[in-house]
Amino acid sequence: MIVCLAVVGHQNNPLYIQSFTEADDALKLHHMVHCSVDVIDERVDNPKKSGPTINETFLGLLCPTENYKVYGYLTNTKVKFILVTTDLDVRDADMRTFFRRFHAAYVDAVSNPFHVPGKKITSKTFAERVATIVKSFGLTTTG
Repeated sequence: MIVCLAVVGHQNNPLYIQSFTEADDALKLHHMVHCSVDVIDERVDNPKKSGPTINETFLGLLCPTENYKVYGYLTNTKVKFILVTTDLDVRDADMRTFFRRFHAAYVDAVSNPFHVPGKKITSKTFAERVATIVKSFGLTTTG
């Protein structure tokens, strides 16, 4: 189950973060997202260590913990998508599909002429579309 989804700008500023769990876990999930930004930056800055995946937008598993797995995706404009899930046996193909659909929703949201680039995404349409994408992956949302 997806418990948190975030969009982080190219200057590591949060553009969108949504928790799909109880409020008690929200702070812990925000911390995990923040820590995973460092992992993404390390992979981008050190391409020899990260291998051939740096040429790809899907960064794969960033940092597994006991209860969560954190996946990352990097757009061509250096915007980072971070997904935190409690499902410990997720296939990379499913994550790629999810991120492609999420990326399409993000592009639609920032293509809005009223959206200011680099500012938080506050579109209700975007939030609804994200909730639909999360639900379509067989996951429930409570937030």
